[in-house]
Amino acid sequence: MTSSSPTGGGPGRPSALAPEIADRLKRSADGLLPAIAQQYDTGEVLMLGWMDDEALHRTLTTGRCTYWSRSRGEYWVKGDTSGHFQWVKSVALDCDADTVLVKVDQVGAACHTGTRTCFDTDVLLADQ
Repeated sequence: MTSSSPTGGGPGRPSALAPEIADRLKRSADGLLPAIAQQYDTGEVLMLGWMDDEALHRTLTTGRCTYWSRSRGEYWVKGDTSGHFQWVKSVALDCDADTVLVKVDQVGAACHTGTRTCFDTDVLLADQ
């Protein structure tokens, strides 16, 4: 599902995110936080997406990952188009409050290319 919020949506717009969370976040200049999706039971890193306050609020309240598409300028819920859902198990901020870690139960591929993870096709260094 892609959608804008009723107010037009996007970084810097009003959000229903709890103030005690919003006040802690250290966003980029464009109002976004990197959000790492990780398989909850194996620790496999699946993908990196971007969230603004509203995307984080939607993720916390719906139990499904919502991201902000920088290229399309709209929200998207992982799986609404592809059927490759991310069911949220936990959400944490890093020590600097500038990155979100979302542990998910991934259904199907996480990467838009159809692979399980976005980090399996261009390995720059591996154990030998």
